[in-house]
Amino acid sequence: MNTPVYLSPPAVTSALGDGLAGHIDALLNPAAGSPLTFSDRWVNGKTYAFGAVQHGLRPFPQDLPALFCSRNNQLLWHALAQIEPQIEAAKARFGAGRVAVVLGTSTSGVDENIEMFRQVSQGAAWQEVTFKQAQQRMDAPAEFVAEVYGLKNLNYVVSTACTSGARALISAARLLRAGLCDAVVCGGADTLSPLTINGFASLEVLSDGLANPFSANRDGINIGEAAAVFVMTREAGFSNGLPLLGYGASSDAYHMSSPRPDGLGAVQAFQTALTHAGVRAVDIGWINLHGTGTQHNDSMESIAVNEVFGSTTPCTSTKPLTGHTLGAAGAIEAAFLWGMVSREYNPEGRLPPQLWDGTADEALLRIGLTGRESRWPHGRRIGASSSFAFGGSNAVVIISE
Repeated sequence: MNTPVYLSPPAVTSALGDGLAGHIDALLNPAAGSPLTFSDRWVNGKTYAFGAVQHGLRPFPQDLPALFCSRNNQLLWHALAQIEPQIEAAKARFGAGRVAVVLGTSTSGVDENIEMFRQVSQGAAWQEVTFKQAQQRMDAPAEFVAEVYGLKNLNYVVSTACTSGARALISAARLLRAGLCDAVVCGGADTLSPLTINGFASLEVLSDGLANPFSANRDGINIGEAAAVFVMTREAGFSNGLPLLGYGASSDAYHMSSPRPDGLGAVQAFQTALTHAGVRAVDIGWINLHGTGTQHNDSMESIAVNEVFGSTTPCTSTKPLTGHTLGAAGAIEAAFLWGMVSREYNPEGRLPPQLWDGTADEALLRIGLTGRESRWPHGRRIGASSSFAFGGSNAVVIISE
């Protein structure tokens, strides 16, 4: 039997604002206008919608070494303010040597070298410019968190594109179950970056407007930025945590950027998560879908969800409110699931409505997209969050009360 692990209330920051309570309220009561903003600064003057964090970010500590200073780390640092008491409590309870850090990202601090490349493109010699190698390393966010909080256990980053945040939670649970630590600071952070944005533009999957998941009129994704972080322990009483009941992952390696059309890898991830959690498909009361709004993802995901759960299990893509936050997506959407499961944050048991134009794609298998009147079924709240990524990486986490 698996040792139970528990996720503390998460820190969350995104285009929707700061804090879990504000995010849950925004998801349940979406405003008339979209929180996404249109900008022409990212892709050769073309205008697209982005889930940009508009609020100011918490300043770094004055004595922080320069090698940790990047916007990605600052977004993470800003979010961490919400759970600093939990991190300090974990240090006091278990000792700094027993608290690990596992985070997901896809950009890290790569943008800190944009100015260097600009100078070289304008004629500067390579030896005359400063290359900030430490800031753009994939392990930078985890090393930063360990440094700033004095954590002495393992720290590393998982970078599996859009499953990174979810895979970080899975890795954290495995560390706890292996007895390698007693608490893990885990989650994901990713910032808007011209590298990734132009990569998606080259694939022709950026929406001309707002993402419209599962609609016949869907035309692509909006890119966003976010950070979401938990403290995970084996102790049910630590900081009012909720159980990470189960998880599943698979790699179908079908294509570098397209999902396997028949959804086999996604089905395997869902089924593995259900088995690991010791629950049945009918026990799942809500699914936070990956739901990017691309032709291929929504087709594949509707096949997988229909095969495993049928056509009536309530499910929602929350990406129209945040944008697709890439390496942070699996973490922030797990945070949304945590908040929806919690009777403290969601006492009325409401579920977020699917934001779309309501024009169903008859070519897709039917799934139970939520409306404004959707509610958790009676009984124990158990939900799933799915994430799918380039290279055929698939991940599902199940959280319950």
